[in-house]
Amino acid sequence: MERQVLWVRNSVLNPIAKCTVNLAMLKRPTQRRVPTHPPAQQTLKIQVSRKGRKGKTVTIISGFQSQSATLADLTKKLKAQCGAGGTLKDKEIEVQGDHRQKLADYLKKTGLSS
Repeated sequence: MERQVLWVRNSVLNPIAKCTVNLAMLKRPTQRRVPTHPPAQQTLKIQVSRKGRKGKTVTIISGFQSQSATLADLTKKLKAQCGAGGTLKDKEIEVQGDHRQKLADYLKKTGLSS
């Protein structure tokens, strides 16, 4: 384990005190990797919603069991396929507008079930 000496202010009586800190304790915890399941094992749900969007229609695709980087790439491809904007929130892809049929066709073509 690597240790480093840090100078810290800790009290009025001793404004600068020497303290030894374990650097492993200061490092950020690594993110847990989510396994990417094969497309056949993922059951996706496509729905249209207007809740909380001031009457604007949004197509939501949920049920993904993939890593965030994979979902970000898929989001970009789906938005381009529909010619609309959208976003990735909490492992759900939101595409602006009612594009249920286009998205279902594209997901079947790429091998993801819906």
